[in-house]
Amino acid sequence: MAIDALELTRQLITRRSVTPQDAGCLDLLAGELEPLGFKCERINANGVENLWARRGVAAPVLCFAGHTDIVPTGPLEHWASDPFTPTVRDGVLYGRGASDMKASLAAFVAAIGRFVAAHPDHAGSIAVLFTSDEEGLAADGTVRVVEALKARGEKIDYCIVGEPTSVSRLGDMIKNGRRGSLSGNLVVKGVQGHVAYPHLARNPVHEVSAALAELAQTQWDEGNEYFPPTTWQVSNINAGTGANNVIPGEVHVKFNFRFSTASTLESLQTRVVGILDRHGVEYDLEWRYDGRPYLTKKGDLVDAVGRAIKTVTGIDTKLSTAGGTSDGRFIADICPQVVEFGPTNATIHKVNEGIALGEIEQLPKIYQQILVNLLVK
Repeated sequence: MAIDALELTRQLITRRSVTPQDAGCLDLLAGELEPLGFKCERINANGVENLWARRGVAAPVLCFAGHTDIVPTGPLEHWASDPFTPTVRDGVLYGRGASDMKASLAAFVAAIGRFVAAHPDHAGSIAVLFTSDEEGLAADGTVRVVEALKARGEKIDYCIVGEPTSVSRLGDMIKNGRRGSLSGNLVVKGVQGHVAYPHLARNPVHEVSAALAELAQTQWDEGNEYFPPTTWQVSNINAGTGANNVIPGEVHVKFNFRFSTASTLESLQTRVVGILDRHGVEYDLEWRYDGRPYLTKKGDLVDAVGRAIKTVTGIDTKLSTAGGTSDGRFIADICPQVVEFGPTNATIHKVNEGIALGEIEQLPKIYQQILVNLLVK
């Protein structure tokens, strides 16, 4: 029997899979995939549940990736209906995770079921990579599956991540890359003292201010055809005891780069250190690498997704690399072509999150057409 994407989305929403809990979502999805000929494997880590399932052994491997975990609901009294009771109002299905991204997971499985029924002897292989650790730390989810696949030499040729990328209409935008994220925790040291005796102290706020101004004005790169220029932003700055008559002994500055493939991790770190040293400040600096940038240029996958969207919706999609990080950054380590595509994102992470019933109907058709475009010769 055909898999009903709407009903499967409903069933997923009822499961309270607040990150990093899966709450039985993977069992439900694996139960639909196994009759289709998938070999389902759990690659769990530190209490996080992950599913790697594959149908076929040949190349190319087309993988659908996503997450079962959701963000917390916030105050329940602000919701028009219970966020874990899927509810339809005015043509919209409401519930936490409806658009981010349980509808995508259901659409993946429904599309695969229809495709396999129509093309049981298709070329290549179909795989899914589902995790319950994307909305949280993302430390034991997709990254652990990728590590396991890499260790045994298993590669992916094409990957579609079901993130909600559409803006106004389903299919109007796909992500063919994401910027990297690099954070710094800077502590500039001075000498604490009384404001009436500044000659006996050394104010670190004053000493670092010129360096911060230069960092803020620096052009790190010019971007490229796919990415805007790299940006640097102070996200937090703190100094002092709270008293107005004490010169602080330290100033703490947190900052973040969102960087493109036009820069490297090493080049950004080297330039920051050079600016700080040139201004003669005494400091400690700790770095945190949150994810490297990845980019899928126009080619087989971008073309297949664009053509599928055009076939089903009649619109021409746009490419974008804007937004935050996603699990695509991990998958890109073993997959040369990664694209994110899913529902409209107007209500994700909000109270009364929802997805139009029309999108739930069209989304499996688009994913199915992508399968046809790539695996039917």
